[in-house]
Amino acid sequence: MGHRLSRIYTRTGDDGSTGLGDGMRVPKEHLRVAAYGTVDEANSAVGMVLAVAGLPGDVVDCLTAVQHELFELGGELCIPGHRAIMDADVERLETVLDRFNEALPPLKEFILPGGGPAAAACHLARTVTRRAERRVWALSRVEPVAPEVARYLHRLSDLLFVVARVLARHESGSEVLWNKRQRARG
Repeated sequence: MGHRLSRIYTRTGDDGSTGLGDGMRVPKEHLRVAAYGTVDEANSAVGMVLAVAGLPGDVVDCLTAVQHELFELGGELCIPGHRAIMDADVERLETVLDRFNEALPPLKEFILPGGGPAAAACHLARTVTRRAERRVWALSRVEPVAPEVARYLHRLSDLLFVVARVLARHESGSEVLWNKRQRARG
């Protein structure tokens, strides 16, 4: 593979446009750019989880694979008509999610984002992934997007929720449960 980025700045976006992977120029606020840009944010947020020292090996393996898939998913969104995410990718997430969830106690209360640095970062990655999913749905209302893309992001946010639960137990031994305040009625 040659040098893809020989210069970091090109000045081509100084007019408020950007190039898609197929060479077409679009405004930087285009729904497609918002979708793949938010997928990039989600990937960066997953990277923040991975930057926490001492993570369980199965979590590292899982999230590292997710980062590669998110990069491919972003490429799919960046190149109209390109396909990278398939049903098998969604099914793999479901299998991993079920495996992590199996060891967790059933949920009886809502969980607050927290439980330790890695768990909190994982909750942040989950919420950014949900935003990416919403951006993909907005794009799909006006341009064709393969259904596996939104399904992958939806399943990934579920997986990140479960991984956050795993990490909370790994870091602090417990999760932060929501405690609804009882308000006096008067």
